[in-house]
Formats: sequence, C-alpha cells, structure tokens
Amino acid sequence: MLLKQLCSLCAPSGWEDEARSFIIEQIKDIPGIEITVDTMGNVIAHKPGKGKKIMVAAHMDEVGFIVSGFTDDGFVKFKTVGGIMTSVLVSKRVVLGENKVDGIISSKAVHLQSAADREKPASMRDLYIDIGAKDKADAESKLSLGDYGTFAGEYTEFGDGYVKSKALDDRVGCAVMLELIKENYENDMYFCFTVQEEVGLRGATIAANRIGPELALVLEGTTCNDVHGAKPHQTVTYSGGGAVMTAMDGAAISDRRYFEMIKTLAAREDIPLQIKRTSAGGTDAGSIQRSGAGVKTAVLAVPCRYIHSPVSVMHMRDYDSVRRLAAAVLKELEGRDI
Repeated sequence: MLLKQLCSLCAPSGWEDEARSFIIEQIKDIPGIEITVDTMGNVIAHKPGKGKKIMVAAHMDEVGFIVSGFTDDGFVKFKTVGGIMTSVLVSKRVVLGENKVDGIISSKAVHLQSAADREKPASMRDLYIDIGAKDKADAESKLSLGDYGTFAGEYTEFGDGYVKSKALDDRVGCAVMLELIKENYENDMYFCFTVQEEVGLRGATIAANRIGPELALVLEGTTCNDVHGAKPHQTVTYSGGGAVMTAMDGAAISDRRYFEMIKTLAAREDIPLQIKRTSAGGTDAGSIQRSGAGVKTAVLAVPCRYIHSPVSVMHMRDYDSVRRLAAAVLKELEGRDI
C-alpha cells in the first residue's frame, strides 16, 4: 500500500532524501509531467494547463532527531528536530544515520530514580540513545555529529479501520497527492512535496515564491484528541468523522469564499467534513498565503491521534474523505473563480 511505503521512509526535516527519491520514482513516468527539485529540496511536479495557476502542497518531512554528541561510554546525545514532547521519548526505538543504526532512547531506570525524579518529566539533558556501542570510539565509528534519525514505529492496520504508524503527519498528505497527480486537469497545476515544514514552513516558502500561484490547497495530517477523558471542547477533531478543514490556525486564515465553496462541495458530494476547533499550530498554508502578492489558501487534513509521536493513529475513512474531497475541489476550480 502506498501510504505504508511512505510512512516507512526515514525523512526528518533537513534530510528528506529518502522520501524525495521515492516520490520522484512514483511520478516520473506520468505523461506530460515536469519535475523540478529546487534548491531547498522541494519536489515540484508541474502539469501544464491553460487555466488558473494552482499549487497543491503536502510536506514530506517528519519530526526526528539529530546527533549532537557522544559520551565516553558510547551513548549518543541528541536534539529533537521539530516539535516532540520529551514525555513520549523514553524507551522508544529509533534509527539513526544513512545506515539506519538501531537505537533506544534511554534514561536512568525507574528503580534508580529518587521519588522526586519520578514525579517530574524527563529532561532532554538526561536522555541519551543506546546503540549498543562499547565506548565512544565504537559509537563514532557508526555515527557522526549531525547525523539525522527518526522514530522506528511500524505501520499497522488494527481495530475497525484504524492505522497506526509514525510520520502520518504528513505522509497522509503525500499519499493523497500522489493519487491526485495522476488525474488530468484544465488548470495549470503544481503539485509540491515540500521540505522542512516541521521546523518553520521553510520549503513551502521557497516553492510558493518560485511558482506564484493564484490558489493553493494544502493537504495535511492534523491534531485529534477524541480520547478518554477529553472534554468535547478539547477533542479538536474526531477520528472517523471525515476530512478536516481549518478556518484559522497560528500561521494562516483560510480564504472565506474558498472555505465556503469547499463546505458546499462536501455537502453536495456527500463527503464527511468537520471543521477544526482550535487555532493552534500551523501548516504550509501560512507561508504560501504570504508569498508573492498573496495567495488564497485552504487546508484539508486527516485527523491523527498522538501526532508527533512514535505511533500516530488515523482512520482510513478520514483518509478517503480527504482524497475524495481534494479531488472534487480541484475539479470544481476548473472554470470557476473564487
């Protein structure tokens, strides 16, 4: 399955090579496609048309780690790349470097912690990665300062239509876009697989200024908190409730006419749609909207529980809703002004 393949790739912000190569391999034989890799590493796939210039974007990077040091006894010190809560790190499997060196994020065993230690969250300065090295020289023979890494979570289907995996944010968007790109369009279409979204929407900034689109559609994996103990106003989105559209977040406000068009279209096509009930976070829409002379943007997303962790969870019904609605939006934009 395409989504499973995408989620298995190791491509943290700044080291998206593996995802980029996979994506190019998937699209290089599409008739009429023009593929560019820009200076930031974004993959821009152009399908020329005579209508409006439209940018569709999904980021291929994921949260991860970077090697920052080695201890004398062979353990690896690290920093996080992107927003990861320290509380989800302890005892998690990771892979590091080009050779995918296995490791475990570790700290002092609970039996050796004081009562005060056990009552407070782990500190980054106390964490390290155990790669099974016997000493510093052994560790340095396997890894170098600046090597990147990711969680090693496996893609698994479980329960009633659910999927658990690392990197659903935003391999779900990439998977949807790889399906959309196969279709034919009247408009001038730019499908952009962007880099470094998790560290400040950086790749999309470059891609949008290069393209100069009139409209943009951003495809994402977004927060979902419909879990035990959460009050209704804290759930944000519901897993299984359909595609999510964002009215406003910390980086962008969706164009109102575009927003209402998508709501009307979802109702007409009987595609489940929910509106995200928080303004926290941000997506590539934030940098695209402010590029050039300004771009009208909208965001469609798959709700994902436990986002930015080793194991996020989504429902395939939501993925299908985003795929169907995104396809309908791109067709609706043919010959129609917003």
